[in-house]
Amino acid sequence: MIGLGPEGLALTDLLRVAREEAALQFTPAARQRIAAGHGLLRERMAAGDAIYGVTTGLGAAVDVALTQPDDDLQRRIPLGRAVGLGRLATRPELRAMIAARLAGLAQGRSGISLASADSLLALLNAGIEPEVPLLGSLGESDLAPLAHLGLALIGEGWVHWRGERLPAGEALQRNGLQPARLVDKDGLALVSANAASIGLGVLLLAEADQALDSLLAALALSCEGYRANLSPFQPWASRLRPAAGQAEQSAALLELLEGGQLRQPGSARRLQDPLSFRCAGVVQGAARQAWAQLREHLQLELASGADNPALIDEQRQVLATANFDSTHLALAGEGLGLALSRVAACCAERIAKLLSPTSSELPRFLIERPGHVGMAALQRSAAALLAEIGHLANPLPAVCVPVADRVEDYAGQALAVIEKTRQLSQRLAWLASIELIVAAQAIDLRGPLQLGIGSARIQRAVRSQVGFLDQDRPGSVDVLALTEFIQRGGLG
Repeated sequence: MIGLGPEGLALTDLLRVAREEAALQFTPAARQRIAAGHGLLRERMAAGDAIYGVTTGLGAAVDVALTQPDDDLQRRIPLGRAVGLGRLATRPELRAMIAARLAGLAQGRSGISLASADSLLALLNAGIEPEVPLLGSLGESDLAPLAHLGLALIGEGWVHWRGERLPAGEALQRNGLQPARLVDKDGLALVSANAASIGLGVLLLAEADQALDSLLAALALSCEGYRANLSPFQPWASRLRPAAGQAEQSAALLELLEGGQLRQPGSARRLQDPLSFRCAGVVQGAARQAWAQLREHLQLELASGADNPALIDEQRQVLATANFDSTHLALAGEGLGLALSRVAACCAERIAKLLSPTSSELPRFLIERPGHVGMAALQRSAAALLAEIGHLANPLPAVCVPVADRVEDYAGQALAVIEKTRQLSQRLAWLASIELIVAAQAIDLRGPLQLGIGSARIQRAVRSQVGFLDQDRPGSVDVLALTEFIQRGGLG
């Protein structure tokens, strides 16, 4: 059981909730903060204050004062905004989204009632999976996907539970739960957040981290198979021009190659290699820097209460904010995608160099048997992946169609950016597996080599899943098997 307090939720804990299905519980401090925020809201309502989405309409209807109590207003908020389309969120994605919203509620700034916050917590811990389409958010709060979550909370819509699709009300009943009664600001508090972008962003971060680690491992094997010159990765190269991440990535590569023949003077075949080898430390360092920037923003979000309006109990204040804007997340996601596309370009070119006898001085397409295609066809897959990666790295436009009678005339688009960058990261993982397979083949064809301690370990891991290619066989089987092995932590 993971405690969820006002200090926020660690990235590693969110991943445990999403992937390992760990349970959450509010700490006493969080419960006190939530109750205090709701108490302040009730106080200001009783005083007759104009509070957006509580005593006024929403969006363009902010100018409509709700002079008469409307007990059904908050319930209608998720009902009227559940307009999502496209693919449904997976179970880990749903759990990540709910955990991210609960982290925001634990700050006590939303004004949600403790009963409704507990209802969302119970939904997560019961393993109920609402059907949440992921297309429909403009990144000024993930209104549509969070509204679909809200539907399940009030017993509406469809969910999955223990492998069965059933109405939300029935799933709640089977778990001894009652539909939430949304009061005061509960409906708005549930949907007015970027929890979908944040939750899926943390999953993206983990997937990109693994893809970058795989690419570093692939680079090490490619250097061994190509007999690359390691001069650009020496510490002095980074000291002369300390670009962000270069020193760390170069040191990590040299550590993998430590103890091998390639680290010895005179082992390289050339004085200078193609740029896809020579610049790899710089390029992967830049990608790591972009990754770290997105991580920083996600950590910030998981420790923040970005609600509008926000309830500040210590100041006895209801504050209208723009903290729902997701531009910082969108730009960090775009930056990561662009950086990963650069790493992918180098990876694809190293594959081509290893397959070329002119460049590698190895058998063409890394097969010795005449009449066999060898690994030439895998290069086609690599080229197709690189083309898709390049497409997905293109930024979304900053201009979108204004909505809500042009009141909402700008959109951060974080969720769309996170979604496309996750697709990019998956393709990068496949590309890294192709380079690992090609480089392992090059090493075996090169003849007896004393590999580095780390690169030898990687070579053994690859060979545990993909055998030496001595005659044509379906390459996709090898790529998928190795990728799944890596995703299970097989490279260590």
